[in-house]
Amino acid sequence: MPRFIIIAAIATSYFVFAILLNSVGTVILQSINSLGITKPEASTLEGFKDLSIAFVSFFIASQIPRIGYKMALMIGLLIVTIACLVTPIVGNFLIIKLLFACIGVSFALVKVSVYSIIGQLTNSTKAHSSLLNTIEGIFMLGSLSGYWLFSLYVDPLSAESTDWLNVYYPLAGITLLTLLLVGFSPISKPNTDKIKSSTTEGFVDMIRMSYQPLVLVFVISVFLYVLIEQGIGTWLPTFNSEILRLPTDVSVQMTSIFAAALAIGRLLAGQILRYINWYPFLNGCLVMMVMIILLILPLTSDLPNQPVTNVFNAPIAAYLLPLIGLIMAPVYPVLNSVMLSSLERSKHAAMTGLIVIFSALGGTTGSIITGFIFAEFGGQRAFYMSIVPMALILISLYFFKTSTQKHSVAKP
Repeated sequence: MPRFIIIAAIATSYFVFAILLNSVGTVILQSINSLGITKPEASTLEGFKDLSIAFVSFFIASQIPRIGYKMALMIGLLIVTIACLVTPIVGNFLIIKLLFACIGVSFALVKVSVYSIIGQLTNSTKAHSSLLNTIEGIFMLGSLSGYWLFSLYVDPLSAESTDWLNVYYPLAGITLLTLLLVGFSPISKPNTDKIKSSTTEGFVDMIRMSYQPLVLVFVISVFLYVLIEQGIGTWLPTFNSEILRLPTDVSVQMTSIFAAALAIGRLLAGQILRYINWYPFLNGCLVMMVMIILLILPLTSDLPNQPVTNVFNAPIAAYLLPLIGLIMAPVYPVLNSVMLSSLERSKHAAMTGLIVIFSALGGTTGSIITGFIFAEFGGQRAFYMSIVPMALILISLYFFKTSTQKHSVAKP
């Protein structure tokens, strides 16, 4: 029972942050419509979210075990609860930027804690990979729920309405309830004997770790993957609205297919990977991702000019394109699991800090690049460009596999 309560606490925390983090695409679309923000300016929201994640992870991640994973989770949830309550009261683009900065700071604390707690709860690579994929699958279920929750507050009759900001009141309530659940969960404080005695030492240790060939190839792979996922996920609502000509609320609802596909893909991968090797599995996923882009994107051109009023009469491309999430879903958690499983538990917090940093940098880069290409050359070309990092990950995966094998042989 204590183990179940701990898993429920970390899964619920991840669920809440999934709603908040993955709302950035919806918020970008609504900021463009109701606040008159340009696409390049709106794309900076990803930076406020991701760079704050990177900053906190860079300087604090190695010290989180010292304050305790439970306390870190509670601090992160409290910050977000307050930010969600303030946002609809002020109701301008500056406060939205600050909201995403708070979400980023808090998520850095939460993700390092969750990944480290998973390491405490498992004792093998397969068990770690299975639980991590399950938690990441729940994360995507949160993302799916978020799209529908936000669409309930979007006024389909007035694109200029700012009533959608009221969604942050129920989100504050959900976050507060999660805070209480974490407070009652029996999460133990980790052994800090091997933790660096100061923030500076922990920071230097993280930098030193990043120079190892295995870690370097790994963080490059993570950076490229998140660049793809955030580039597509963040701009999919705008793609649906401008390229597929869907109403704003329907655009947001259709984007939920992407989140649902990611959730299903990760939950299924959590079971599949108990029986097959991760390397051929991920290679197959990447090849299929390229094929989906090449086969589905042509369907988004020259669409008939028929009015769309709900999800049931949306064009077929609006259903098919988000299904790329089903195939890309396992890549990120599997990479993380293989990397963390190769390290002793005392290094998990520092390694997770690097994961969060490069994930954040990849997310910001993907959103800004996609937003720029979208504004200058159109949505189709912006999404076609995702093939480039897909090909680069295929290359990096080979070196990552080779490095992990060498590390396993050298590991005492």
